[in-house]
Amino acid sequence: MELDSELNLLITKLLTIPWIVGTNIWDSDMDSKAISLITQIKTLVSSMDLDSQPKPESKLMSLITQTISLVSSMDLNSQPELLSKLILVLKSSMDSESITELKSLLPKTLSLEPEPELISFIHQIISCIISKPRNLKDLVCLCPQVQVSFENGKFSASETSMSSNNVKWECLPGNWMTYEFPGEDGSHFRCLGCNGKNHGEYKKAPVEIKHHLHRKHSLQLGSLRENVGITRQCYCCDRYLDSTFYCCLSCDFAMNMACVKKPAVLYIDRERWHEHTLALFPRHASLTCNLCALADASSPIYMCPPCDFVAHLRCINLPRVIRISRHHHRISFTPSFDQEDLFCGVCRKKIDNDYGGYFCIKKGCLYAVHSRCATQGNVWDCKELEGEPDEDIEEVEPFVKISDGIIKHFSHEEHHLRLDDNSYRDYDENKECGACITPIYFGNFYSSMQCDFILHQECANLSLKIYHPIHPHLLTQRYFRRVDESFVCEACFRYCVAGFFYECVKGDCNFRLHVQCAKISEPLVHGSHRHPLFLTSKPKERRVCSVCEDAEHDTFNCIISDCDFALCFKCATLPEKVRYKHDNHTLTLSYGDGTSTMTYWCEVCEEKVDPKRRFYVCDEYCCVTLHIECLLGRDLYMKRGSYYLGEFDEKVCVLRNNYDMDRYFCSFCDKYCPYKIAFEWCDESVFCSLDCMRGSRKL
Repeated sequence: MELDSELNLLITKLLTIPWIVGTNIWDSDMDSKAISLITQIKTLVSSMDLDSQPKPESKLMSLITQTISLVSSMDLNSQPELLSKLILVLKSSMDSESITELKSLLPKTLSLEPEPELISFIHQIISCIISKPRNLKDLVCLCPQVQVSFENGKFSASETSMSSNNVKWECLPGNWMTYEFPGEDGSHFRCLGCNGKNHGEYKKAPVEIKHHLHRKHSLQLGSLRENVGITRQCYCCDRYLDSTFYCCLSCDFAMNMACVKKPAVLYIDRERWHEHTLALFPRHASLTCNLCALADASSPIYMCPPCDFVAHLRCINLPRVIRISRHHHRISFTPSFDQEDLFCGVCRKKIDNDYGGYFCIKKGCLYAVHSRCATQGNVWDCKELEGEPDEDIEEVEPFVKISDGIIKHFSHEEHHLRLDDNSYRDYDENKECGACITPIYFGNFYSSMQCDFILHQECANLSLKIYHPIHPHLLTQRYFRRVDESFVCEACFRYCVAGFFYECVKGDCNFRLHVQCAKISEPLVHGSHRHPLFLTSKPKERRVCSVCEDAEHDTFNCIISDCDFALCFKCATLPEKVRYKHDNHTLTLSYGDGTSTMTYWCEVCEEKVDPKRRFYVCDEYCCVTLHIECLLGRDLYMKRGSYYLGEFDEKVCVLRNNYDMDRYFCSFCDKYCPYKIAFEWCDESVFCSLDCMRGSRKL
């Protein structure tokens, strides 16, 4: 590799580290990466024989040569103090301490006024390397003129002005947002530093356009205000809007740039939906679509006036036959329904028989669903199954039956398990199911004949492959093979470090559910609410749980019109009935009394129990009450001996479970660490509560 090419590559890699280009994102792995790259660059530069360089030099080598000559002749005492310190740090042996100092000095030195000659050379070197990004041609600069806010489902002009300054370090490509469109060699970019002011060498995208889908007003190039998050779909396609798009704020209209660039399509032939050619209706009108039964103006409309047929553009490409996570059989599109009083299997609202939707193809099954509900991203895997053979899930038994009451389970093949009856046994808090990591409160269970491995009978019979209502792909049952494994459940968002779980079979999906959340189904009949509950949330929709008041991705919701109750998976999977080793009776989960004035005290931590919130209480007359966390723990799915690694106060620590009921107090916040809450074991006398550990910068 030629010298300038090797230097170019090393400096390019160094510039990918966020702090080099002026952002605040940082990761511990970047320390070692930066040390290695800077050391390699220094070694390569020091080995250069400037006199032997070919003439004429490349622009990069010319700049590097001038920079080396400048540093060699520089009197540090005559330079600004910050610059002198920076040069000394770069000349020293790179280690974690020098990198820390470099991170502190670099942004201050780059902003020195007047700009030192050395800093000017560094900027020219960096600009030379990244001025022509690889694999991109004809870069187009985006200069949005309006900052857009998104509130209550509508767009509006933000009071925050567009950023624009002349700080050239903020205009490097590390501070660009890039947009690439299919079928094009070029790319668009938006500089977050100057909003295009300092990039006169690039062609500029128009800041105002006229478009055939919105003839009434011009569209302005706008940009979302920071931290807006998910907004809504583009007017033309199913993709959510990018951070920069064209919009008409007076009409609350917005389109992605990729859709704006597409040529006009005035007529469409779709024989599968209608026998005549459909013409574009350019006005925004709330006409009821024959395919989805919705009357909205959120998508372009194509119609056949003589037949009174109307279809949204996004509905024209609806699939014919699909499979969704909410139903076991395939469903097929129908232009209308014959059966009366049908309700959608996803949103649970009534279906209008005169419009299209999906119905179950299995004879005798009356399952039906709205078109838009069936094709939601959280229930459909985007596969068209028309003409595809039906794939049945291969039923594989989770265990082999050895004899009556004796099995060999796939998760514990080294020993046989015997079926035991727990009906009349004393409660033993140390006996936990190896699948769901909850104590054996009631019912039958399987126990190993050679060790202490135990499974609830229900957990031992769980299917190895399932479809779950909140995920469109097939899930396979797994179990933790190492004590240092962990993940966050996609349904309840609890840490899971032990037991069984279900994992998506698609390699790039990374979707996992703890077995407790995987077992739950709809309709959910729960003690916290008098009506059955259903999973009716749309993708990305967040509802506030009516019990714990946290916002979760998926909630079980009441479908009664005047009832706005929602229940998250974390609350739905708490056991309704439990046992406590210091009480012979069953304890029941109480959801609180909003009018209660009684005073309760927790049996474990001896602090007050809020009677208006959830707690466990004895069914009998002994009045035993306990906080949920004091009885079950903060991390329900941490098994005895399981742990995960964290870092606190720059020390790597091991988090384990407090199982022996001793009164441990956190050494940092001085609060009591209740039973089964994980704590950090640095030595025999230092403990750390899980809240303090998770509040640290590393966990």
